[in-house]
Amino acid sequence: MSTDGRDNGVTIATDVLQLGNGVEISYYDSKEDHGSQTTLVLLHGYCGSSAYWDKVVTELSSTVRVIAPDARGHGNSAAPLDDTYAMELFAEDLSLLLDALSVSNVIVLGHSLGGYITLAFAEKHSSKLAAFGLIHSTPLPDGEAAKANRDKAVAALGQDGVATFVDGLIPKLFAADRLDGLEPELKRGKEIGYATSLHGAIATARGMKTRIDRSAIINDSKLPILLVAGAKDNVIPTVSTFVAENSETRKVELAEAGHMSMMECATQLSGEIASFVRSV
Repeated sequence: MSTDGRDNGVTIATDVLQLGNGVEISYYDSKEDHGSQTTLVLLHGYCGSSAYWDKVVTELSSTVRVIAPDARGHGNSAAPLDDTYAMELFAEDLSLLLDALSVSNVIVLGHSLGGYITLAFAEKHSSKLAAFGLIHSTPLPDGEAAKANRDKAVAALGQDGVATFVDGLIPKLFAADRLDGLEPELKRGKEIGYATSLHGAIATARGMKTRIDRSAIINDSKLPILLVAGAKDNVIPTVSTFVAENSETRKVELAEAGHMSMMECATQLSGEIASFVRSV
């Protein structure tokens, strides 16, 4: 698919809705259901956008309807004035978006921050789910060191702005031993990150800091669950992604992936997602 989103490729979201809570959300929607009873929803990570999923959408949209929103404060979506974007707020945005689109029976897969949102959504809106999963994410809350790092991120954003923060963040998300061969992906990741609202980045960091342990959402679920980890992920290690499971959990570790398999090894990730969607 084309990457010429509404803002020079920093998003693939070409549709806009004002939700019932007043928040304007931009989103990508392939709109074709291909006769499937399910819709795949892809949620991006922190300082990302729907464009994180561009290659995956290209692989999957020919067989299943795909929706990929820009989270509040990211991409082309609005950045509400809430001091903290709790995971529950993101989850409510998603619920309202799906209601507005008259979509239910969805498979929601979330990358990193998107995984935290997925679990908050599963906690409150499980009736709308056919399945869910985490891509380089975890149900665990921040530990004390991670909480301190969120405070440092808020301070750095306030002092230096989004661009400087993103320049430091993005290289850490890719497999360290493959950086030289991933220069186009690194560049694109930064360009996507630059579009993040300053207020949105700060409010989201605060929300991630205060999120709760949602391991029980996975352990107690009766739904199929996909957990994808990167063997070279220095942000969220495999053990943290696989810390919880139910009897319907499919666990996948991608040998060459860091934290960004949708860019690092998109075809492999797409294949795993497609296999999971078929099994649901």
